[in-house]
Amino acid sequence: MQEILKKQGDNLDIHDIRALVHGESLAVDQLILQRLSSDVALIDDLGRYIINSGGKRLRPLLVLLAARACGYQGHDHIELAAVIEFIHTATLLHDDVVDASDLRRGNQTANAIWGNEAAVLVGDFLYSRSFEMMVSVGNMRVMEILSTTTNVIAEGEVLQLLNCHDPDTTEELYRDVIRYKTSKLFEASSQLGAVLGEQPGTVEQAMARFGMHLGTAFQLIDDALDYGSSSENIGKNVGDDLAEGKPTLPLIYAMRKGTPAQVKAIRKAIENDGLDSIDQVLEAIESTKAIAYTTQSAQHEADLAIKALAELPAGPYKEALYGLVDFSVNRSY
Repeated sequence: MQEILKKQGDNLDIHDIRALVHGESLAVDQLILQRLSSDVALIDDLGRYIINSGGKRLRPLLVLLAARACGYQGHDHIELAAVIEFIHTATLLHDDVVDASDLRRGNQTANAIWGNEAAVLVGDFLYSRSFEMMVSVGNMRVMEILSTTTNVIAEGEVLQLLNCHDPDTTEELYRDVIRYKTSKLFEASSQLGAVLGEQPGTVEQAMARFGMHLGTAFQLIDDALDYGSSSENIGKNVGDDLAEGKPTLPLIYAMRKGTPAQVKAIRKAIENDGLDSIDQVLEAIESTKAIAYTTQSAQHEADLAIKALAELPAGPYKEALYGLVDFSVNRSY
């Protein structure tokens, strides 16, 4: 992958990529604030807090870049980028309640400030507002993609819940959770660009594959960073996944390759939210090279994402998509 990226987009950092659609990104931010407006003060307060809490805005950025890379010249990609961000934000609100999280992006979670009930209900508001917005685009294919996407994400949430505290979760089941819960929204973000650009089915499916592989790579790196970075870098507590009983790939691989004592310690930690044994778990992850395995898996997904872009014509937006892949697998936060 590294060799490919040196030829295709490697010189673009995330700031270069954002600069390419700077005006459109500002329009998305303005639309988000406008659509958050409600006569109910709590919705305004909580919604603005989570939207302005320092997220990467990677998914709406992907909508903007994919649409332009597919030759779209209109303005509906602004609306759909905001829709994608609302759906993503709604999932974060619900996630934090389910996981009882108190820190995200270096800030207190909304549920920690306003309570679980408010967080869930405002998440529901964001979902319903996103559907209201997507209807305004007036494109049935857009509606099909986004309605399917929200259903798949909900299934992913339930699947993850079933896997929590289960040390026998396999890598295959873990990847199913990623594909449903994270990759599907990346997939939709890319695919919508091809739909807006009225590209043929082959290009639409290639863009869907691109987003799916990009989203998988992104989540794999997230899971590696949970054990391989500081809380200041990643904006959450190190070991949060373990505290929530989530058997992510670093843990699954460490159990596959570790000593019987290490396997026993990790299993116990997953079953019992075992942050009290975090040092033993981290030692097992390091000695089995589980972070390296997870990173290599992310790079393999990035390779597949790069290959999917072969359907697109050359141009600055295609280069930016290459750069987005590079950022996703080489970031430290």
